[in-house]
Amino acid sequence: MEIDLLVDYPKINRDIAVRFQEKTNSSVLLAKQFGWEYFDMKSPRICYGGYVYDGRWKPIVKKFIDYYNLKDNSNILDVGCAKCYMLYDFLQINPKLNVVGVDISKYAINSRPPNIHAIVGNANDLSMFPDKIFDLVTSINVIHNLYEYDCRKAVREIQRVGKNAYIVVDAYSNDEEKARLLGWNVTANTILSVDEWRTLFKEENYAGDYYWFIP
Repeated sequence: MEIDLLVDYPKINRDIAVRFQEKTNSSVLLAKQFGWEYFDMKSPRICYGGYVYDGRWKPIVKKFIDYYNLKDNSNILDVGCAKCYMLYDFLQINPKLNVVGVDISKYAINSRPPNIHAIVGNANDLSMFPDKIFDLVTSINVIHNLYEYDCRKAVREIQRVGKNAYIVVDAYSNDEEKARLLGWNVTANTILSVDEWRTLFKEENYAGDYYWFIP
């Protein structure tokens, strides 16, 4: 189902023109290593420009908890968890939830808050988890960083391990939005329109929820 559960996420002023001017082949390659430069380097900023905890995920996780009817001891997986700030906010709302994160970035995993369980791994291979072990699997602005073949594998894996799933991907609906997306994005390897993403989800028999990030 197409639903925007991130409607309360803080709006960020994205200067597409500046990003486009600063983006180079070398900065793109550096960003795709998902290390310190991607998360915390301030100049030249190639992504976050400093990703620190600020509680921004609290209204989002409240929506997740209500929408998916998550209770004490519900199991939650965040695929592409970065520094695990969303998982941390889950526990701020309900410390009796069981949360775990997976991210390709060793730097991000090592920067997570204490007492959050997270492992280094790829969204296209969640074989460390059995089928339907999680009450909710989230993956927000992550799987489009894979090439399409692996992106499809990630969709299948997310559905396999989760009773419920919520995926957000970069997308566009027209040429103007596509140009903005291409100008802004530094890590995506699968850039599709909204309709193309709908087709991909259908072809992979994805039955979870989804929405779009359109800069």
